[in-house]
Amino acid sequence: MSLTDHLIVAPIILPAFVAAFVVLALRENLAAQRIVSFTATAALAALGVYLFALASDGETRPYLLGNWPAPFGIILVLDRLSALMVLLTSVLALVVVAYASGGWDAKGKHFHALFQFQLMGIMGAFLTGDAFNLFVFFEVMLIASYGLMLHGGGPARLKAGFHYVAINLVGSTLFLFAVGLIYATTGTLNMADIARRSAEVAAGDVALLRVGALLLFLVFALKSSLAPLHWWLPTTYGAASAPAVAIFAIMTKVGAYSIIRMNAMVFGGDAGPVAFVAEPWIIPAALVTLVIGALGVLATRRLVDLVAFSVVWSMGSLLIALGLFDVAGLTAALYYAVHSTVAAAVLFLIADMVTRRRGVAGDNLRTAPPIANDALISGLFFVAAIAMAGLPPFSGFIGKLLILDAARASAYGPWIWALVLVTSLVVVVGFARAGSTMFWKAQAVGGGLVAAAPPPEREYDTPRHETAAMRAAVYALLAVAALLVLFAGPVTDALEATARQILDPAGYVAAVFDPAVIPEWSR
Repeated sequence: MSLTDHLIVAPIILPAFVAAFVVLALRENLAAQRIVSFTATAALAALGVYLFALASDGETRPYLLGNWPAPFGIILVLDRLSALMVLLTSVLALVVVAYASGGWDAKGKHFHALFQFQLMGIMGAFLTGDAFNLFVFFEVMLIASYGLMLHGGGPARLKAGFHYVAINLVGSTLFLFAVGLIYATTGTLNMADIARRSAEVAAGDVALLRVGALLLFLVFALKSSLAPLHWWLPTTYGAASAPAVAIFAIMTKVGAYSIIRMNAMVFGGDAGPVAFVAEPWIIPAALVTLVIGALGVLATRRLVDLVAFSVVWSMGSLLIALGLFDVAGLTAALYYAVHSTVAAAVLFLIADMVTRRRGVAGDNLRTAPPIANDALISGLFFVAAIAMAGLPPFSGFIGKLLILDAARASAYGPWIWALVLVTSLVVVVGFARAGSTMFWKAQAVGGGLVAAAPPPEREYDTPRHETAAMRAAVYALLAVAALLVLFAGPVTDALEATARQILDPAGYVAAVFDPAVIPEWSR
């Protein structure tokens, strides 16, 4: 194994060491924390690019921690899907840490340490090759997110934080029950080993294995805000600080990724009596998610809540495509996952910029005097909103076309077409109403800029000062959305190859148990 092969574990180790270093050595030095955190996240993004390029040859690369062979040791697996998610997370993290360094990280202690621990958990969840370590990395990710959720303090965050912690503790308990049942029936928690043993489970254990697989799906559905388990997301995202909620945009995708990994590959077509066990539930629940998210966008009275409900709506779209479990559906789901992560993150950051300028009006959707730089901010909001809503020529439109095209042959096809199109119109109306209230009607109110008489800044408020790095972070995310349109052809081709690899569990199993990667001492 060459030195470069060891880079597969680097996306987990790097943020883990940086987080510990920040806590132990830089606790009282915020300027140094910013430099170290940004530099490390930039290195993580470079690693993401390298691993994505490495995985683009289509080879699945297992990495044996401790040099113990599968299924006995801890294993990481780099394939096209995990490399894509590592790259997406690292790019998003780089933008978010730049935005947070503009002042949000000074609103509480340990932002950068928690941020790096969260990256460690997310990267581990994407790279791990066994179900128990998926649980471990979920816990690392969630524990860090509890701290980030409460960053800045304030009564609203504290209340939402208690709900967030409580619902995730329930999810973690179910996760443990699920892996226990799977281990009891298959004798293994290695994903490749589960995939090859599922078809051979004794007839008396099939029901238990199905329960374990469905419990696991329930946990991932909770994390991906699939209805009726979506209710925590608008409350949590609506209360969190801007950089925290921007990085949370990837966390719903961790749930979607886990559904793909466990239900399309581990319990995929070769899993015998548990093949595609969650398939009957996904599309109907995703359609309900779509409707609830769109109605929330229309009904809400706060800008951040509106963006949060649009995330719920976008997850409905993503999970519809995912639930088709074919190449076209998974290709559409992966494209939409990248698009919706970028669109949601930039909308949360723009909402923060709007809130900063509106003074006492905050992000409430009511008329207020014009804000500073209203032409620029309204333009940014307009572009991000139509990208999220799926209007041409932005990436959301291409994602919607891919989903609708993939759904043509599905039995749910008429429902998918009707609800995707109708709810898209509802979301457009919701964003148009918000933009009209905040920017257009503000000109009729007059009275000078709100910033002329700002109220005292409280600890948990949006920072009053806005830096060039914060504006650059927003521009960078919009540029990523534009690149998704400009290079839609090559991106779609790469995602189609990823979908084909996902639907080939035999290739994944063969790679993990390849004699060439088994240590000589154990042969």
